[in-house]
Formats: sequence, C-alpha cells, structure tokens
Amino acid sequence: MLYASVLDLCPIVQGGTAADSLRNSLDLARHAERLGFRRYWVAEHHNLPSVASSATAVVIGHIAAGTQKIRVGAGGIMLPNHAPLLIAEQFGTLESLFPGRIDLGLGRAPGSDGITQHALRRDPQSAERFPEDVLELQAWFRQARPGQRVRAVPGAGLDIPIWILGSSLFGAQLAASLGLPYAFASHFAPAAMMQAISIYRERFEPSPSLDKPYVMLGVPVVAADTTAEAKRLHTSAQQSFLALRRGMPGPLPPPDETFSERLEVVDRALLADIMSLAVVGNLEETRAGLRAFAERTGADELMITAHIYDHAARVRSLELTAEALQ
Repeated sequence: MLYASVLDLCPIVQGGTAADSLRNSLDLARHAERLGFRRYWVAEHHNLPSVASSATAVVIGHIAAGTQKIRVGAGGIMLPNHAPLLIAEQFGTLESLFPGRIDLGLGRAPGSDGITQHALRRDPQSAERFPEDVLELQAWFRQARPGQRVRAVPGAGLDIPIWILGSSLFGAQLAASLGLPYAFASHFAPAAMMQAISIYRERFEPSPSLDKPYVMLGVPVVAADTTAEAKRLHTSAQQSFLALRRGMPGPLPPPDETFSERLEVVDRALLADIMSLAVVGNLEETRAGLRAFAERTGADELMITAHIYDHAARVRSLELTAEALQ
C-alpha cells in the first residue's frame, strides 16, 4: 500500500505574517487529516523570511494540539544545531502530550547559512558528528539504566520513530546501516534520488526499529481545476527558489503569469533541473504524474509538498492530490 503525507514549510507570503502562516498550517493540517493523509511534517529552517517553522518542536505541538489522529513530526530537525539530549526532551514532551502521534526526522544540514549557524552558537564541524549524535539520541530514548546519572525526562523509555533525512548519498548510507526509515528530499534534490534509493535498499541492515527498507520521497505537487491555473500557481515556488539561489530570499511571492516569459536561459535550465519531479496540473495530470513517480521509484510513501501563495488554492491543491491518490 502506498501511503501519502504532507510536508509543510509554513510559508510566510508577501503581505502576510508568521502568525498568518502558522494559522494556515493548522488549517491545512486539519484538511490533511480529513483527507486521509498519514502524517504532517514541518521542517527546521533559520533566517529565511519565507519559513515560519524555525521553532520546529513548538510548531509540531501547535499542529498536534489542533488535530485528532494524524501523525505530526519533524521533516526534519537539523541535529547539528542541537544537543541530542535537548531533542530527546523536546520530543519526549511531545510524545507524552500526544502519545503515538509523533515522528522525529533528523537531518545533517544546518538548515541555514554560515553566518546564521554562528548565531546559533554551533560548531561548523558539528555536522561531521551527525552519525554519533544520532546514536546518542537513540540512547536517550532507551529505558534509563540503574544508576544512570543523566536521563531524558520526558524521553527515556518512549517509542518515538526516528527517520534519517537526506538530499545526498550520505543519509542513505547512514539510514541503511542503522536500519532506520529513510526520507529523501527529492522535492529539491532530484538528481541523486534513484542512486540514494538504490544504496539504501541494497545496504539496509534490519534493526529493532525496522525489519526491511522503508522509503519516503518528497514530491512537489501543485494541483488545480485547470492546467493553466496550476502552472500559474507554481510560479510562486519558482520565483522563491530563484531568489534563494541568488542570495535574496524573501517572503513567498504571488503568482506571476509572465514570469516564465522573462526567464534567462540559465535560470530556465536551473528550474527545469530542480523542478524536474514536480507534478503540476489538473486532476488527471496529477493522477498520472503521481502514478508514474510511484511506479518509477517503488516508494513506500510519498511526502507531498506545495509551496502555494494563496491558502485557499493550497487547500484545493491538497484536495485534488488526495483524489488523485485514490
């Protein structure tokens, strides 16, 4: 069975605020729950004017408190920014508040630039300790041993699923060696997707957490009632990506129908590459695109993401995506 979930970057749009974004995220999560999506994840990013989920554990609590049964989690927590004990305590608290509903995806990237990483008081070499930090975090979630002087409270003894996230081959190798589920960021790193999946499946070692490989893949989906409207809505994400690549990030811009006409050749090629897996279209085109993607990759689960300016259009896109997946 192919499951589908939602990744929400909690977009702050031009003319909007972080408060608007967080209210919209809760509303979208409620729709995702109603539509039968399996999980709703938010991601840690810092110093990005378009992303409101920097305090990721807090946002997870906000969404879990406003929903009933959908799993809520981090896609992900950038572990180099944190002491593993703190993450164990944060997610132990979330699991205690919302038992059986919390996921913890872990990433190796800082989720920021070098200057912001310095502001976070993190060692630039901390990413090199990612495998050791994952093992330490797993240890904090185990039952405390007699005489253990430091323990995660809450956290110790709680069953919180840990995922390894990746946008390169490193995460695939680590997830395989630890026997953990693997989520690949194919929504912004499509070129390495098939090789990463292959490495993960070939090298997977069963563990107490997982007896066989489990792959989740990010898929950008912009669905609308017409093809033309879907393409128009998609220009917001395209504009945002180019601005980020040029070092000028800002709030998510509104759609621009003339955007593609003004693109230079190099920008057109860059977008064609980074957006190569995006599914953009009406219901039937969305259904065909998702089916082709699932058949090509053999994914166990799809993580749908939609960077859409208008909230009502984002809700409609999710509704059409759910219908396409049936």
